[in-house]
Amino acid sequence: RAGIRGSHTEKYNIKTLVYFEVYQEPIDAVHQERRLKRWRRAWKDQLIESANPDWTDVSDQIPY
Repeated sequence: RAGIRGSHTEKYNIKTLVYFEVYQEPIDAVHQERRLKRWRRAWKDQLIESANPDWTDVSDQIPY
């Protein structure tokens, strides 16, 4: 949301978080991110819609 200079979110003007996953170990998160990058867009959309059918902002649900 902050639009950090040079970031992906700034470049594409992304302001809404519609999906995230929580992991205990950073390496698990990295593996999942790499796996998802190989998915087709339709598969990613389906994953988002299964958890957030209205594509609403879920940034307030991030556990700290």
